[in-house]
Amino acid sequence: MALHLGDTAPDFTQDSTEGPIKFHEWAGDSWVILFSHPKDFTPVCTTELGEVSRLKPEFEKRNAKAIGLSVDPVEDHRNWAGDIEETQGHGLNFPLLADADRTVSDLYDMIHPNANDTLTVRSVFIIDPNKKIRLTITYPASTGRNFAEILRVIDSLQLTDDQKVATPVNWTDGDDCIIVPSVSNEQAKELFPQGWDEKKPYLRMVKQPNKA
Repeated sequence: MALHLGDTAPDFTQDSTEGPIKFHEWAGDSWVILFSHPKDFTPVCTTELGEVSRLKPEFEKRNAKAIGLSVDPVEDHRNWAGDIEETQGHGLNFPLLADADRTVSDLYDMIHPNANDTLTVRSVFIIDPNKKIRLTITYPASTGRNFAEILRVIDSLQLTDDQKVATPVNWTDGDDCIIVPSVSNEQAKELFPQGWDEKKPYLRMVKQPNKA
């Protein structure tokens, strides 16, 4: 099943390293980063899980939490957790779904037969508190993910949900933003009394509203 931006993230119940997870109930009113791994005891995945564990305080600042997945059983996940802590310096501190029956993998289209017909690809889904899918990224098995980019996207989504701005190329929190085209100059005067830099009528740069 192909999922698109704006779709409701499918609900499921599945076992994990922290016991059975009822996904929508577990997500609550948080943002969620759901991401899959090809296999346990693999080198790239080991580095990724250590990094996500290290970044847990950054996710919490953004009312976000992470949940991982691979098709291996939960006992393998628990055994792998020791390797992650030993090699990466951060123990697993978020649930890792055991999707041996492919329930979640099929719901989220995480198995791509032309890449591998048995293992999940490196999928990432950012899901908002309304359970809507806001971002999807799929990486090849050989390429580790950049979780600084995941944090950057959450910052952008949370900002642009609350303010009439978009974020330009390579934007990070605190950088200038773009006034969205649907806002007229008259409206912009009320919304952005500090003014803006009009590069073109459709390209109006403004200080990040919640930082001004």
